[in-house]
Amino acid sequence: MNDQLAQLAEAGVSIWLDDLSRELLRSGDLQRLLAGKHVVGVTTNPTIFASALAMGDAYDQQLRESAAAGKTVDTTLFELTTADVRDACDVLRPVYNATAGIDGRVSIEVDPRLAQDTTKTIDMARKLHQAVDRPNVMIKIPATVAGLPAITQVVAEGISVNVTLIFALDRYQQVMQAYLDGLDQARTAGHDLHTIHSVASFFVSRVDAEVDARLDKLGTDQAKALRGQAALANARLAYRAYEQLCATSRWQDLADAGANPQRPLWASTGVKDPAYPDTMYVTQLVTAGTVNTMPGKTMDAFADHGHVTGDTVRDTHDDAQRTFADLAALGIDLDEVTDLLEREGLEKFDKSWEELTAAVGRERVAAS
Repeated sequence: MNDQLAQLAEAGVSIWLDDLSRELLRSGDLQRLLAGKHVVGVTTNPTIFASALAMGDAYDQQLRESAAAGKTVDTTLFELTTADVRDACDVLRPVYNATAGIDGRVSIEVDPRLAQDTTKTIDMARKLHQAVDRPNVMIKIPATVAGLPAITQVVAEGISVNVTLIFALDRYQQVMQAYLDGLDQARTAGHDLHTIHSVASFFVSRVDAEVDARLDKLGTDQAKALRGQAALANARLAYRAYEQLCATSRWQDLADAGANPQRPLWASTGVKDPAYPDTMYVTQLVTAGTVNTMPGKTMDAFADHGHVTGDTVRDTHDDAQRTFADLAALGIDLDEVTDLLEREGLEKFDKSWEELTAAVGRERVAAS
């Protein structure tokens, strides 16, 4: 086992791969990542699936069969993606069993075009859960205003959820409450709370990309000194909010009934600024009971030269608050930044889905 990644796992960080393809499954590479790089979970998104379709001929047979059967592009896309996630769930099932369902998870996202429609998001989450038909699947729901009641309803039905696209601290508070509301309703409905799991995917690198651009425009020494600090401060304050929720009597009551905590997950951990260490969003966000979902490039970088220097999250909230205050003093409005990033994130999700749909259409023609 790789020493650096083993140390990260030993520090209590679950390592999830932000990638999936049929080639990764058929070649045995996913299984090797479990054995050699301590991977215990997988996340997917439309961009990942579009890239997978463009690689080799692994999907050709299913595409031909779908075209011959007269299935729509949307139906074909649904069947392709759920098939890959189902197979990945089977690969990760031993991890799921060994960790009592905490890890061994594979996430699949609802159609992002539904992000502003609560009812349709709930319906799609149900369909994805039923189609994959594996206990270790997690359904990804964006943390939009419309997504919050969808999270509650889906959790209430006993479905495990990966809440994605979280940037703002106030929205994260709402996400945590939505999860607790779902657990309360699940308990009332008689569901076994032990079987329900959730993660809250807090996006990291995009915050620095936006804030740094604003700091660069200011160009002062104070602004330069704050580059690369906003994202970590935001994530660390999110973790503090998680700690505070876990100290409430409401959470303790649910925990006593068997509920699992909604673990913080650090997403978008690939460094976008080459001036920063390529493992920064891993090394600086180490604390037990969290998940770090990494693209392959970031995972390889950490395996090569990453370091675990202890807990880099707990007891950092005072410094993080100072960073926020310093940014505010320079006129950087974090609420405006996170609102912008959510809108852009939804636009990127929509664009990726459109590209994925177009790719399925093209590949069906090419495979026929």
